[in-house]
Amino acid sequence: MSRKHPAVPPDSTDHQRIAESAAAVDGGLLSMRDFHRWFDERRQAIRMDVQRIPFADLKRWGFQPVTGNLVHDSGRFFSVEGVRARYDGQDPVSWSQPIINQPEVGFLGILVKEIDGVLHCLMQAKAEPGNAEGLQLSPTVQATRSNYTGVHEGSAVRYLEYFTDPGKGRALIDVLQSEHGAWFYRKRNRNLVVEAIGDVPEHEDYCWLTLGQIRRLLGITDLVNMDTRTVLACLPLAQAAGRGDGTSGSGPKNGAVAALTASLSQEAPAAHKLPELLRWYNGTRANREVSVEPVPLAAVDHWVREAHEIRHTSGRYFTIVAVSVEAGNREVTGWTQPLLSPRGIGVVAFLAKRINGVLHVLVHAHPEPGYVDVIELGPTVHCVPDNHAHVSPERRPKFLDEVLAARPEQILYDVVQSEEGGRFYRALSRYMVVEADGDPVVPDDYRWMTVGQLITLLQHSNYCNIQTRSLIACLQSVW
Repeated sequence: MSRKHPAVPPDSTDHQRIAESAAAVDGGLLSMRDFHRWFDERRQAIRMDVQRIPFADLKRWGFQPVTGNLVHDSGRFFSVEGVRARYDGQDPVSWSQPIINQPEVGFLGILVKEIDGVLHCLMQAKAEPGNAEGLQLSPTVQATRSNYTGVHEGSAVRYLEYFTDPGKGRALIDVLQSEHGAWFYRKRNRNLVVEAIGDVPEHEDYCWLTLGQIRRLLGITDLVNMDTRTVLACLPLAQAAGRGDGTSGSGPKNGAVAALTASLSQEAPAAHKLPELLRWYNGTRANREVSVEPVPLAAVDHWVREAHEIRHTSGRYFTIVAVSVEAGNREVTGWTQPLLSPRGIGVVAFLAKRINGVLHVLVHAHPEPGYVDVIELGPTVHCVPDNHAHVSPERRPKFLDEVLAARPEQILYDVVQSEEGGRFYRALSRYMVVEADGDPVVPDDYRWMTVGQLITLLQHSNYCNIQTRSLIACLQSVW
């Protein structure tokens, strides 16, 4: 039964309810065993057949004759274009590359309601064409504007009305956030958590889970999708009781639970106060000499178009490929589309350190050509190691070797997760949180921050990139 609550309860009440849901793992509507049984049933029922095809077999997609851009004939959805970027400074670099241009702002939304006095999230079992393992646990709504306005000529997006009609839901969070700045050009989505007003109809592809149960599932390889992770990270500060049972990756070690818990508190003694961090961050953005210019896809240097892919001449970075999709339970049951396919598995990692008993993570003021403001706060390490295998050790990404050489007792979290499967083909990254060995030298474009400080910034747009948001969600899973 849903408990009645005021139309606009105090913020502190919401924080308490979120914390209670985060602490509930065994007391939800479904047990964890029931969830896995349901998910296995949906895995058998929801089938998606994805086949690589040549570009010539794309339907309603084609290369423009002058620009070479790969576009849909409706002019909607997205296009594959080019971008030229230059970063000046001590080690200036310039390059051009293909990039996905999807100017629409979509919805990434989780619907919640109280069941037996505990907030539950309505989660979807959904397959995307780029997913490595097919089915994933997705938000209630995950839709572009082209999807929900019917450009695809398919069925309506289920539960969308709770996110568009204020009379059907009350927003707990609603914030614009960026997507992958290396692969999307200025792409943003509304990240929402909305509490339902009134009854919510049931559907077999959806189930109700507590926040604590979803956090537990973040310890399983490639189960909780990227869109779920980014929405969960934007929730206000909340913490569950520390488990320390090793269910999430390698598990917290040597009293790290207490340091993790302290890291969530806004009252925790931090290495840098938030106003000081904002001054550093804004100064970095203002002083960094960066230029980004959209160019035709045909004008990018060192990229070649072949029958089945667009690739870099070195064989590194990524390719643009085409796929044919057959799906029985989607708004449209069959289509073709381009996808971006990375070369190799990425590493996305926070280096962590206890300062005055509080866990801090090392963030990087990281530039990407696709960000609206060019620089956002990224993890300590964010790269595909294979792209740097040919360079000398001193030119490899900072702190990469330290993360990869971590001993088991240093590792707080280590799970392979996927990136967005609607635009990327089998894009996987190893998400890690590693306690530093000693006291590393920190360059000026890095800073130690608490998790609580990062979550505070996530109530606003364009501060933390999507890899940071995913790591924040993953890190909270070890409580």
